[in-house]
Amino acid sequence: MTLEVQTVGLLQQALDTLETAFRDLPEFNPPVDLDSLRGVILEVAERMKDNYPYPHPFYIGQMLKPPHPVARLAYTLALWINPNNHALDGGRASSAMEKEAVADIAKMFGWKRFLGHLCGGGTMANMEGLWISRCLNPGKRIVASSQAHYTHSRLCGALGIPFHAVGCDSRARMDTGELTDLLKKGNVGTVVVTIGTTATGSVDPLLEILELQEKYGFRIHADAAYGGYFLLVDTLDSDTRAVYDHLSEVDSIAIDPHKHGLQPYGCGCILFKDPAVGKFYKHDSPYTYFTSDELHLGEISLECSRAGASAVALWATHRLLPLVTGSRFASDLGKCVSAARRLFELVNHDSRFITGLTPELDIVVWTAREQSASAASRLCNEIFEEAATRGLHLAKANLPRSIFSDHWPDLDWDQEQITCFRSCLMKPEHLDWMDRIWETFAAATTAVKK
Repeated sequence: MTLEVQTVGLLQQALDTLETAFRDLPEFNPPVDLDSLRGVILEVAERMKDNYPYPHPFYIGQMLKPPHPVARLAYTLALWINPNNHALDGGRASSAMEKEAVADIAKMFGWKRFLGHLCGGGTMANMEGLWISRCLNPGKRIVASSQAHYTHSRLCGALGIPFHAVGCDSRARMDTGELTDLLKKGNVGTVVVTIGTTATGSVDPLLEILELQEKYGFRIHADAAYGGYFLLVDTLDSDTRAVYDHLSEVDSIAIDPHKHGLQPYGCGCILFKDPAVGKFYKHDSPYTYFTSDELHLGEISLECSRAGASAVALWATHRLLPLVTGSRFASDLGKCVSAARRLFELVNHDSRFITGLTPELDIVVWTAREQSASAASRLCNEIFEEAATRGLHLAKANLPRSIFSDHWPDLDWDQEQITCFRSCLMKPEHLDWMDRIWETFAAATTAVKK
């Protein structure tokens, strides 16, 4: 069985406990037409069959990680209340749980004093980070690498902020030489440092950028939406480890609990080192903030209504799996890194493929060994389709010549991009399944190349 159902019975027990909170109220039994519900929900189940098997280890494609059962149960339980974490009046318990859960994440980064909250996802978290940058440095440019998530250039357009993309080195990380040349020209307000790029999982050279910050005085926003939780892994290579050891020195951090934090979509988080930036959120809502003198989360968030269920699920996950080094949570993330290294090793030992970037986190990219970039891309697409017929689902990425030209000097670059296989090994189970995964992938390759 692929779908975990053992925990469903716990939901009824939790609902019975929750029901006791309202036992002093007059009896009220909301009408439910079970027959009609049954028909619709079974139709939903039929429609949902049209999906890739995201929970299964044979899905090694996009950034899709199953939520932990405790998160799924806590989220569902909270829906019977359906709290809104904008004002305390709409989500008293869930607002308190959000503050505690966000403090857990901040503590993971080494911050005791901070301002932060949950949001709909990494896009919204990054938007708030860039918006605060604009408030503090109006008119100045935002800079990110050419491999940073496209959301940064798009959000800068929406916010009216000048944006500049800096090229990458042969490790798909921001080129600090090119960044230095840009900083010399002035008018840079913020540099976005990507902690785990979407395409390759590369980690930008934060230490060098911190040195540049001392000289040129810009803000640093860390887009750790994907890679933030790897801070807890103690088996990273030395260069990557050094970045995480200095991550507490940045000005703001975006992280997505709905990626490696084991949460359902959508659950993002934005953190600011300096709580004083809260002044930019200041507004008045006399019809909302009337039940408490305590901080309402809507007072420090650009979003208004937000699902309190997200906070409840995250809080429950932290209770079961604390965010500390040496924990079960950290160990499982370490298995994801080990799975990526194992896949990289298998690719390197198969002469039918070429690799370039040693994985820093849990993302591996490689392509077919051919004479030209176009031929490799075509073969990659064919193998991708064949693997899917065998139940093995990968992802692809079209990556620029500039990243791989040093790694693959003999390749005929008859086009400026090359199609690569891209696998996000987000499940700890991938480590135990890797040999079987590779056996299936190799068989698909053999079938295509006959």
